Amino acid sequence: MNNSLQVLDHVRLNFSPAGLLFLNIALAFVMFGVALDIRVEHFTNLIKRPKPAIVGFISQTFLLPAFTFFLVILLNPTPTIALGMIMVAACPGGNISNFISSMAKGNVALAVSLTGISTMAAIFFTPFNFAFWGNLYIHFYNAHGAAGLVRPLEIDNFQMFQTVFILLGIPVILGLTIAKKFPSLTEKIKKPINQGSLIFFVLMVVTMLAANFAQFLSYIHLVFFFVLLQNGIAMSTGYFFSSLFRCTQQDRRTIAIETGIHNSGLALALMFNPKIFPPEMELGGMAIIAAWWGIWHIISGLSLAWFWSRKPVIA
Repeated sequence: MNNSLQVLDHVRLNFSPAGLLFLNIALAFVMFGVALDIRVEHFTNLIKRPKPAIVGFISQTFLLPAFTFFLVILLNPTPTIALGMIMVAACPGGNISNFISSMAKGNVALAVSLTGISTMAAIFFTPFNFAFWGNLYIHFYNAHGAAGLVRPLEIDNFQMFQTVFILLGIPVILGLTIAKKFPSLTEKIKKPINQGSLIFFVLMVVTMLAANFAQFLSYIHLVFFFVLLQNGIAMSTGYFFSSLFRCTQQDRRTIAIETGIHNSGLALALMFNPKIFPPEMELGGMAIIAAWWGIWHIISGLSLAWFWSRKPVIA
């Protein structure tokens, strides 16, 4: 193991309780906006043509966490970096994936549907995947690691489930309800809400990063390669797994993007919830991974979308 990575474990990021509260509010607001875009027709179309949605869901929810586990076994980073990578992989798709899919000439209806499905499923699968793959990694590390034992994850799974439900489930249910009962109002408000919520969320993340900018710049080079590789594997998994099932090229692009764009804001919100991870736990590596993921997946996603936007979609 590279001993220089161990310095990340002791990094203390300056995220105030008020800042974290506003981050949670911004995240919930973004999810509300995502739900306003979901229509019954999206799910009707999925029933008629379920294969792309099933392939995309499997790629996001099952394959990426599994591949991330094998990646951290292969790379052997510090435990907190490994757990940070597993946490990000356990989170659902990010809301910006819908915009990136549109830019890439992907299937936007499929993108919106997958975001909605993975977000609702995350209420169960985010705690499950993190606990399952995280504990499996720790057992492996304790059996083969050379730097001492790491205690098993002692995470309150119910508390994590509750947090995910509050941040994702309630806003999505509320958005779906309003979209169904007030379609005319929804058409008027969804665009400004989506734009405003995204700007609000980005400003919150930028503000929180600004308070830690010096530390961020000091340590980003230590995690750059890990995030680059994991994000590349995520997008490749989505594309080649959907190719294996002979999805259309438009669907392949969308599934690749949906697998590669993750809700790292949720990862940060969970990491800094003192009821889930007590403050005495040194989680610097996890936090730096999630923070850089939040920046890098936008850069990689937009770059891939720009490349695909210049290529014709072959049926």
